[in-house]
Amino acid sequence: MRKILLLCCLLVGLSTAGFSQAKNTSDPDVKAKQLQKQLKLNDGQTKKVAAIYEESAKKYAKIKADEHGDTNKMLTAIKPLRTTTITKIKAVLTPKQSAEYNELLKSKKGEDGNGWGDGWSSTSN
Repeated sequence: MRKILLLCCLLVGLSTAGFSQAKNTSDPDVKAKQLQKQLKLNDGQTKKVAAIYEESAKKYAKIKADEHGDTNKMLTAIKPLRTTTITKIKAVLTPKQSAEYNELLKSKKGEDGNGWGDGWSSTSN
């Protein structure tokens, strides 16, 4: 009986860990795939957007380390990064996709509970 209970606990734990890793919305590839789904990006656009998100994530990590978690300093330093990230992404999009992206940035919540306007890819606070 103990072995069955232990096996069940192990199975639930592994399932939960796998699900939480698959849903990491701060991962550049995951974020690009979500944008691909929302804006119907082609594979080439998705790869370019993933590279933009990857570059931004590295710069964000550097800002976070440099400012030692000081939120006010981080917000000031991140604002130009957000603007640059959005500008680079819009350069990859068609005019129609760019308009839809603007609407996503304005939205408060997406299907996963996070808005595209949240986090380091937004111009809004």
